[in-house]
This record gives sequence, C-alpha cells and structure tokens, in this order.
Amino acid sequence: MSDAYVVGDPDGLSPLLAEIRDVVARELHAQLALRAERIELADVPEVAYQVTLRVDETVRRRGSGGHPPE
Repeated sequence: MSDAYVVGDPDGLSPLLAEIRDVVARELHAQLALRAERIELADVPEVAYQVTLRVDETVRRRGSGGHPPE
C-alpha cells in the first residue's frame, strides 16, 4: 500500500498527477465534442498532441508559481 492511502488520498495520486489526470480528461472531453463523440484512428496523433500541450501548460504553470510545490 502506498503512503497516499495512509494520508487519506483515495485515488493514490500526488496533487500534480491528479491535476494532470483532470487536464487530460478535460482535453479528451473537448476533443470528443469537436469530433462528434468519436476519435478516429487517424486523429489520435493530433489528439495526443493537444493533450500534451495541456499537460505542458499545467507543468509550466506549476513551475512558475501557479501552484505551491509538492
């Protein structure tokens, strides 16, 4: 069992990973909305690129003081 469960974090993720999970979920939701609820195989690279941009923004914002360090 990880320490995360001991301190009461039910999903076992660090705050950064939980934020990244949420950013990825929001971007996937947006991409599905743009693509009529389907992501075609040919669109996967573009979707992955957009998700990567959102994760990069999150990590950079945290590094620039947007959130306190863990």
